[in-house]
Amino acid sequence: MTHTEKIHKVIIIGSGPAGYTAALYASRANLEPLMIDGGVGMGQTMQGRGGQLTITTEVENYPGFEDGIEGPELMEKMRRQVARFGTQFVEDMVTKVDFSERPFKIWVNEDLYRCRAVIVATGASAKWLGLEEEKPVWEGGLGGAGVSACATCDGALPPFRNKELIVVGGGDTAMEEALYLTHFASKVYIVHRRDRLRASRIMQQRALDHPKIEVLWNKVVTAIHDPAAKRVTGVTLQDTQTGATSELPISGVFIAIGHRPNSDLFVGQLEMDENGYLITHHDVRSNIPFVFACGDVKDHEYRQAVTAAGSGCMAAIQAERLLAAEEGGAALEW
Repeated sequence: MTHTEKIHKVIIIGSGPAGYTAALYASRANLEPLMIDGGVGMGQTMQGRGGQLTITTEVENYPGFEDGIEGPELMEKMRRQVARFGTQFVEDMVTKVDFSERPFKIWVNEDLYRCRAVIVATGASAKWLGLEEEKPVWEGGLGGAGVSACATCDGALPPFRNKELIVVGGGDTAMEEALYLTHFASKVYIVHRRDRLRASRIMQQRALDHPKIEVLWNKVVTAIHDPAAKRVTGVTLQDTQTGATSELPISGVFIAIGHRPNSDLFVGQLEMDENGYLITHHDVRSNIPFVFACGDVKDHEYRQAVTAAGSGCMAAIQAERLLAAEEGGAALEW
């Protein structure tokens, strides 16, 4: 095992809008942050460098880009900005943490890093169907080219306007996604594997009553067409009761079967809810003093780049203030 003798003021675990914004504020406050960014090549696990935006094509709802910006480009701009202010990077994934005492210990394989404060920004991963076509377009799939896990992020884009789309899922999230898409699509199909929805009664009623929405009961998507054309042209559906298959021509697929926070590293150390989202108070403080959490790893409601960035800002500012108070001998009020 190797470890650095230096005890960092702040280590940021994860990148994406939350992590990069935390790094921006921390580095400008002379906290000399070290970011362990998750590495590259993680695909749809979303734990890699840049997070979920790295498989998003055009981002139109992030302030400051009037013509929109590609998700990977936005993440690269954020990375260069924080590097400019002195953020250092470890381009790999954290494999173990020990928050039982300070300085905190963080391992990247056999390398040990220590710090006085930690900002957790590991994000969340969309749950997928497991189809090859869900892979990012540059890996031969249709992710970012008609297949999405976020209607709020992508639904208003030109490829989906006035087109027939499908939403896969049966919970509140699926109903919300379908209702949102009706503002832009000509028709929205909800594909659900059962004969009844899991969504709350009010959300079910809103979806079932909408003239643009049709529910396809007892159906699953077994294939998405057409990767060769680099756009969605339709899906193959299989009936869960009879096994019969059918083709449905559509222009976009939105997967809405839930998200999973990337919080496995912190089981038994940080408080989390039944779904694995980290629980915070004062917006970004975990149950352990000087361990902060920001972005989608703690946010099961909004899951937007701009809200993630905002919480990254909060985490860095709170870290700066509490570390300064500690250095001044003030009693910690966590």
